[in-house]
Amino acid sequence: MSQSSGKVKAGQLWSKNKDELTKQLGELKTELGQLRIQKIVSSGTKLTKIHDLRKSIARVLTIINAKQRAQLRLFYKTKKYLPLDLRAKQTRAIRRRLSPEDASRVLEKTKKRQTHFPQRKFAVKVR
Repeated sequence: MSQSSGKVKAGQLWSKNKDELTKQLGELKTELGQLRIQKIVSSGTKLTKIHDLRKSIARVLTIINAKQRAQLRLFYKTKKYLPLDLRAKQTRAIRRRLSPEDASRVLEKTKKRQTHFPQRKFAVKVR
């Protein structure tokens, strides 16, 4: 491994493809397993290395997931419906609110009522 027991930089991971990322993830996990075994045998500075490795694994997984979601967004761009987890996160109230099209729609009965009984206009007398 090129960055043995070193911190993985997220910026460098973005340029890698999925195969390289999964390979690096495997290497990090095996190294973490070895360190856990060494920790049992001898105590010392292993804890900080274990911490760094766990954070590096998290970074790699985060970038794999982000890339996967970006690909899914591209795939569903032309489709009619988006999966729920790819839709814009909104509050419950906003999701349940009427769509602008439905909100602006006026019923036939309401239209007739408005045309036949419009708002009355009152003349104000000036003294």
